Amino acid sequence: MNIENLLVFAAAYFAVVVLPGPGVTALIARVLARGTGGSPAFIVGFVTGALIWFSVAAAGLAAVASTFATLFVVIRYAGAAYLLYLAWKFWTAPPRPMQAIDVSPDSRGRLFLAGLAINLGNPKAIVFFLALLPTVVNLDSLTPLGVAELAALVVVIASSVLSAYAIAAGRARRLFTSARAVRLVNRGSSIAMASAAAAVATR
Repeated sequence: MNIENLLVFAAAYFAVVVLPGPGVTALIARVLARGTGGSPAFIVGFVTGALIWFSVAAAGLAAVASTFATLFVVIRYAGAAYLLYLAWKFWTAPPRPMQAIDVSPDSRGRLFLAGLAINLGNPKAIVFFLALLPTVVNLDSLTPLGVAELAALVVVIASSVLSAYAIAAGRARRLFTSARAVRLVNRGSSIAMASAAAAVATR
């Protein structure tokens, strides 16, 4: 695939990912409340969801995606329900000392599934891969090498952007040292997580 098309795709996808959506909001909220531990599992789940949508679009399976629309709705609501559960946990959590900043009480499997469900149910991801991708890339002439190159860009861009958000949120969290400040962070993270759940469920 020529470098111009790769650059156009990279720029378009970066613009989609870097704008905070439900996935970025959920990740930042979780890092602020629980630290960066567990973030890699969430990011891997998010990237896996992006690759699924990319694969569907690259294979020209928009009709199949429509056929399985009910399944994606179920996944979307499951992701929203988990975000609400996390919001409740953050709201009710006692303020924790900063020494435990990177200790995650959630299993990697749950965090992976949360990232996966959020991306599979994210309207922004669906619109980009099923509607906008064909306008950026000529899918009819896409070779296996081109698919691999675009998939690699999806992985690099999505994981880099989300990792940068997680690191920035982790550093910001270190500014809150008092029990009152930690409690406020937990409550704010709870509200942000609930907002992300609402965004996933209602769009």
